[in-house]
Amino acid sequence: MRTIILANGELNDLQAARAALSNYDLLIAADGGAHHCAALGVTPDVLIGDLDSLGAQELEAFRAAGVKIIRYSTRKDYTDLELAVRYAQEQGAGEIVILAALGARWDMTLANLLLPAAADLSRLRISLLDGPQEILLVCSGEELELRGRPGDTVSLIPLGGDAHGLITQGLEYPLHDETLYFGKTRGISNVLTNPRGSVRVREGTVLCVVIHQ
Repeated sequence: MRTIILANGELNDLQAARAALSNYDLLIAADGGAHHCAALGVTPDVLIGDLDSLGAQELEAFRAAGVKIIRYSTRKDYTDLELAVRYAQEQGAGEIVILAALGARWDMTLANLLLPAAADLSRLRISLLDGPQEILLVCSGEELELRGRPGDTVSLIPLGGDAHGLITQGLEYPLHDETLYFGKTRGISNVLTNPRGSVRVREGTVLCVVIHQ
């Protein structure tokens, strides 16, 4: 099941967001992510969070439109986006695409980027889209398929320590069972040479950023 989540960050490219919304099974708005719905011309299936970013009239309008509203206390252990991701997981989502996850608050942006690395979420295919930029994670023992156009930029950034046994295909600078070291920049600005490529990691976690042309 393909789920799209609208977070409460900046939505920088409406055209790219509309393209992502052309195909989904479940649409979730994480609290203030509901504000993006009007600009995109969509109505979410579910609105979830502490809802402190929405007024009473807005909530009533969503309720009248048949949106399922799940409200949490403001004193909670999860961000609204994490609540949305975990709800999607409970509903059987296999692929989750998150829009508007990045923004002016660096703490929220970093937390959103690292959310797919949670141990109990790492087996989901979670991608964050920000205009032409697509952000994914690949973890130990996994292979990530890359899709794009020749000339797209691909950057590989190890998280939480060194990443070992990297094997890539379809990139201008290939890796053959090699290590990317945490805190070093060797994996930045590789280039996709085919419409499809791949990244395999034997041990570790790698943040993969694809910048589409």
